[in-house]
Amino acid sequence: MSSAHIPDGAEIPDPFLEEVSPGIYAYIQLDGSWGLNNAGFIVGEDAVTVIDSCFNEKRARAYNDVIAGVTSLPIRTLVNTHHHGDHTNGNYLSPQATIIGHEQCRQWMIDTAVSSNRHAGLFPNVDWGDIKIAPPFVTFEDRLNIYVGDLKVEAIYVGPAHTTNDVILWIPERKLLFAGDIIFNGGTPFVSMGSVAGMLVALEQIRALGAEKIVPGHGLVCGAEQIDEQVAYLRFIQEVARKGFDAGKTPLEAATAADLGRFAALLDAERLVGNLHRAYSEIRGEPLGTTLDLPMVVADMITLNGGKPVRCVA
Repeated sequence: MSSAHIPDGAEIPDPFLEEVSPGIYAYIQLDGSWGLNNAGFIVGEDAVTVIDSCFNEKRARAYNDVIAGVTSLPIRTLVNTHHHGDHTNGNYLSPQATIIGHEQCRQWMIDTAVSSNRHAGLFPNVDWGDIKIAPPFVTFEDRLNIYVGDLKVEAIYVGPAHTTNDVILWIPERKLLFAGDIIFNGGTPFVSMGSVAGMLVALEQIRALGAEKIVPGHGLVCGAEQIDEQVAYLRFIQEVARKGFDAGKTPLEAATAADLGRFAALLDAERLVGNLHRAYSEIRGEPLGTTLDLPMVVADMITLNGGKPVRCVA
């Protein structure tokens, strides 16, 4: 299944819960475009473990209210899949929780602290609310087991991929995976802050787990078939990048000339140029995850989007 695109000006549906396994919930925000992420939580015997938060104060509070509507147990643990604000901006609303993430997730959050002026060109209409940065204060480098009662949740570092600090949460007893933004269902994968090649490796790591159900970072809950869709898009990016690079075109020129074909139906097509910037970096032989000129990437995405800020209705 893929996310249905909601036309500009149309009413955005309310987020909804899907119980993806007994006591384990996915919090789905459609249509999954910029800022409309998924999150989730696991209800234990005496506390709740939460996976990610939401983009602005209003959405993060609504998410916590939904959790409180399911259980009166306290939120004791909060795990971030990566540093992006749609997954972390609401951390501060769970002040009693132990916040866990990759070491680089913590550092990126500190270094790119969100304010109402951040990314003003990309998201000029977002009502951020009173966001306070609350980075992970328990960090790890490779793997960490988190227990919810007797249920083991394996936090596995798979970056650089979508970012430099991606973590997936694998629950082997349930064959269930919270994939973070390694998986977009119905949306364009985005790797300008991570790695095209690294994302392909991460997807093969996910495939090897044998997940029967995947909660993507954006879009509807899906199965392992979505891995192939991500791989196909990333291979397309590498092909477009190689042709553009060899022809001496800039990433923006290559993106403008590219035929998206089957991928034209994906949300947020302007991410193409950001992905090409990353692919060009890898063609040049730069280390995976090398920090790019993000203002240039943002400017090129806006240009590819017809000179308008990207669509964000969060």
